[in-house]
Amino acid sequence: MNEGYEIDFLPVGSGERSGDAICVRYGSPGNYKVMVYDGGTKESGEALVKHIREHYGTNHVDYVVCSHPDADHASGLSVMLECLSVGELWMHRPWEHSDVIRQYFKDGRITDNSLAERLKEKMSAAYALEELATAKGIPLHEPFQGMQIGAFHVTSPDREWYVHTLIPGFAKSPETKEAAASASQSLFKTLLAAGTEMMAGVAESWGIETLREDVRTSAENESSVVLVGEIAERKMLLTGDAGIEALAATASYAEARGVSLPGSLKFIQVPHHGSRNNVSPSVLDRLIGQKTYSPVSDARVTAFASAAQGSETHPRKMVVNGFLRRGANVTATQGRTICHNHNMPSRNGWGAIDSLPFYEEVEAWD
Repeated sequence: MNEGYEIDFLPVGSGERSGDAICVRYGSPGNYKVMVYDGGTKESGEALVKHIREHYGTNHVDYVVCSHPDADHASGLSVMLECLSVGELWMHRPWEHSDVIRQYFKDGRITDNSLAERLKEKMSAAYALEELATAKGIPLHEPFQGMQIGAFHVTSPDREWYVHTLIPGFAKSPETKEAAASASQSLFKTLLAAGTEMMAGVAESWGIETLREDVRTSAENESSVVLVGEIAERKMLLTGDAGIEALAATASYAEARGVSLPGSLKFIQVPHHGSRNNVSPSVLDRLIGQKTYSPVSDARVTAFASAAQGSETHPRKMVVNGFLRRGANVTATQGRTICHNHNMPSRNGWGAIDSLPFYEEVEAWD
């Protein structure tokens, strides 16, 4: 069987406002499937529609996946549903769980209905997708660990963690009964991050890594739908804005099923545009493999990062170094469309793309 795949990352945003707009075509001639994983803004959604028509030669998308409800991932997907025929929409609907999670919030006057309405309003880009899919009769599914979307398995989040921990922790959710401690911690992190931007760089080498183990990201980011796909005996990983908890859950899910991602993984999306708060040394070890301590001639895995044109913080240099140490070849969008493919027809005018270098100076933490 002449199976192949192509993964396209389209540019989203400018300056420090990055987003994700990703499409995948896989299968064999005459039997291709198309999946869109996040659509970025309305503008990038329009670019996705044009790209799929021009390069995939179709007006149909088999699977549309919204990794999480942030507008820079969900907004462009409405354009997909409006302009193309769609087989299935996969997205989380936090408002559907209001009767279960209401107990976690401080305000006792909240009702199931008022909580659901609040979440719909605060996550309007995602809710608009649900309304559009319903109006068009597109089957709608919530993706949880163990489910399958075409050639891809959902590895995170699991339903229990999503409903009982992540939704109550969303910034757009009402104040929880334990909000005081978390608010204080969040303020500390904000101040620390603000101060960090003004600090000088620090030296790194192949043997010295400054990524940390104790990093954290938001509950919204951790709720990202993480997918592991296998096509033509090659594994690939789409991560959205997932953090170390979701990525560790992905590694554990694979290991429990006798699958070792290091060595078999051929493509990985750099989480959250290359934020240093989303990966740790141990997580990268479990997903990609142990550090090499010197440059490798043949990359183990291709890594793509969505990064807005002109961004000075996406992807972080220490994150790029972390991937390179483990044998990855790292490329960022930075205002251009980039493609990773295997056993697919060539495209006229498309050629090799420059990879990111190893940085001898990276951002300081404090």
